[in-house]
Amino acid sequence: MDHLETYVVVDNPYITVWHLPAHGIIHHRMHRYTRGAPFRDALIAGVEVMERRGASKWLSDDRANNALPPADEEWAREVWFPRTRAAGWRHWAIVQPLKVLGQMNVRRFAEAYAAQGITARIFSDPNAAMAWLCDVD
Repeated sequence: MDHLETYVVVDNPYITVWHLPAHGIIHHRMHRYTRGAPFRDALIAGVEVMERRGASKWLSDDRANNALPPADEEWAREVWFPRTRAAGWRHWAIVQPLKVLGQMNVRRFAEAYAAQGITARIFSDPNAAMAWLCDVD
């Protein structure tokens, strides 16, 4: 990521969110298990940048996260996803969690969002995820 111009949107002990304007990418990295207000606030901050700047790609580095609680899953489906899609979201690179339950959760989201028009790919390496997003149109 050093070679790409980035702007920090959110940076706290739970999650960091960046904007990479040259490639239209919102990128978040979970630093530890993140749920509730820290999770929701960070994702909304990313959506707000998408709405203002026209980004269409999102890199979710969820290696340190786990399965979401049901309330956060519902919020992501009912609030975050529709707003993000309306902002122009088209491509999603997911660096999957290290824990198996988290991987299953991510796979379920990727399949559900793909069925609604988002091109989603799951990765184990964040550099490969970023390279794919930089190349995809």
